[in-house]
Amino acid sequence: MTRSGYALVIGGGPAGLMAAETLTQAGHRVIVAEAMPTPARKFLMAGKSGLNLTKDQPLEDFIRCFQIGTGRSAPADLREYLDPDLGGLGPKEVVAWAEGLGVPLFVGSTGRVFPTVMKASTLLRAWLRRLGEQGAQLQSGWRWTGLDGGFEFDTPSGRQLLHPDVTVLALGGASWPRLGSDGGWVSILAEKGVSLAPFQPANMGFRVTWSKPMARHFGKAVKGVAIHCRGQVGRGEWVLSRDGVEGGGIYEMSARMRDGSKAFLDLMPDLTESEVVRRFAKPRGKLSIGNWLRRVLGDPVKVALLLEWGRPLPDPAQASAWADLARKLPMRHDGPGPLCDAISSAGGIRFEAVTPDLELCALPGVYVAGEMLDWEAPTGGYLLTACLAMGRRAGLGAAQRMLGAHD
Repeated sequence: MTRSGYALVIGGGPAGLMAAETLTQAGHRVIVAEAMPTPARKFLMAGKSGLNLTKDQPLEDFIRCFQIGTGRSAPADLREYLDPDLGGLGPKEVVAWAEGLGVPLFVGSTGRVFPTVMKASTLLRAWLRRLGEQGAQLQSGWRWTGLDGGFEFDTPSGRQLLHPDVTVLALGGASWPRLGSDGGWVSILAEKGVSLAPFQPANMGFRVTWSKPMARHFGKAVKGVAIHCRGQVGRGEWVLSRDGVEGGGIYEMSARMRDGSKAFLDLMPDLTESEVVRRFAKPRGKLSIGNWLRRVLGDPVKVALLLEWGRPLPDPAQASAWADLARKLPMRHDGPGPLCDAISSAGGIRFEAVTPDLELCALPGVYVAGEMLDWEAPTGGYLLTACLAMGRRAGLGAAQRMLGAHD
C-alpha cells in the first residue's frame, strides 16, 4: 500500500538507490534526485573493467578491513551495518540481492565476487528497471543547492523546492568529482551544525620523483613482492607510473601510508632469510651491479626499485647488508596523489553526528549513507558492500519514521 507523503533521496549512486529501494519496498513514494544527467556514474566507471561487487570471506575478516575516522563516539566499527545477525547487509546478502536482480555472479581466485558479464551496466539497468516498477521516480540533472525553507534544487526546468516527509542524503565523498562526487554538500551541512572531518584521499596512488633511468619501467607491474606497513603485510600487484606508484597492492596500504607510517618493500618474500643471504653471497665477478642484481633478483623491475630506493648501496661483498636491504627496502614517496584522482575518500560526516539509523542529530528526518560518512576501506568489494549496507540502513530508518508520522 502506498502511503501519503513521499521520501526524497538525493544522490543516485549505490547507497542512494539502495535507500530508495528499501523505501519503495516499505510502500512509500520515493523521488530520487540526481545531479548528473544519468545515475551511478562512478559506479559504472568503477565497474567498467569488471564490477567487484563484494568479497567472499568470513565476516570477521571482512569487517576488519574497515576503518572509521578518529573523533567518533559510535559505532566502534561498521559491524551493525554489515552483520546480518544485527540486521545488517553483509557479503552473502549482497550476493543474494544481485542474484535477485537476475544477475549471475562468480567468485574469482582471490574471493572477489563479480557479475559473469563483468560490467556494472547490466546490473544497473536491471536495478533501475526494478526501481521504476516499484514506483521510484528518478529526476536527473537536479543539483541540491540549499536547505532554507525546504530542499532547494537547480533543475533543467528551473528552481525546485521540495518538502518531503523524510530525506536520505547519499551524495558521495569528494573523489572523482567529474563523475558527481564533488563534496559540494559540505557547506550546506556545516551551516546546519553537522560535525565534519576534512576529506582526504583514500585508495590512491603516491607521488614519486623518479630518477631518469626509471622511465623505461613506467607502466610495468610490480609482482611477487610484499609491502610491510605498521604491522600489515600486503601482497597485491601494483604499477609504476610517470607520477609514482598505484594499483591494488598500494591501495591496500594507502591509509597507513597517507597517515605517516613508513612502508617497506620485501623483494623476496617467499624465501627464507638464509636463502636470501646465500643468493647475495654468490660471487659477482666482473658483472656490473645491475647485471649482478638481475641474476640475484630475477626481475628487472625489482632491480630498478632496489637501485632507486636503496641508495646508498651496500658494498657488493656484504651479502647480509644486501639481503637486509632487499627484505626491507624503504618506499620513498612524496605523499598521496590528489583527492580528485583517488578511488574513494576518507573524512566527511563524523559518526558521532548520526544516530545508529544514520539520522543526522542536527537535522531530524534527514538520513545519510555511503561515502558521505567518515569511513574507509580498501578496494576489493568492501566499498560497494558498505555503501549498499548503509543505504539500506538509512532507508529502513527513514521508512520507519514515515510509518510513525502517518500512523
